[in-house]
Amino acid sequence: MLKRDQRHVFQFATAQSPLGQKLYRDLGLPTQDFPTNLVVVNGAVFQHLDAFAAAMRQLRGPWSLLSMCRFLPRLIKDPTYRLIARNRYAFFGRSETCLVPGPDIRARFAENGY
Repeated sequence: MLKRDQRHVFQFATAQSPLGQKLYRDLGLPTQDFPTNLVVVNGAVFQHLDAFAAAMRQLRGPWSLLSMCRFLPRLIKDPTYRLIARNRYAFFGRSETCLVPGPDIRARFAENGY
């Protein structure tokens, strides 16, 4: 998302940060094993495939078309999200190195989540 967010619309927080922990706790989600990413847009919190759709909707160009998945029935959305989440490394690959963020990227994290 850091790469695709050219307009710097998003601010990020790690799930382990105080803000991330509060969001997960407030939603009754586990605070050690994170079953979903969360996306907050105008105060509304989105989870699972709805979080992906909400994020894509904020991007420009062809990426915004992916937000259409929000119209899928939950019966399809939730299993699809879980399937992709479980197999994300097989689908998208895995990096052998971690990003070491510079000051410009660190500034985009709420509460200095890094």
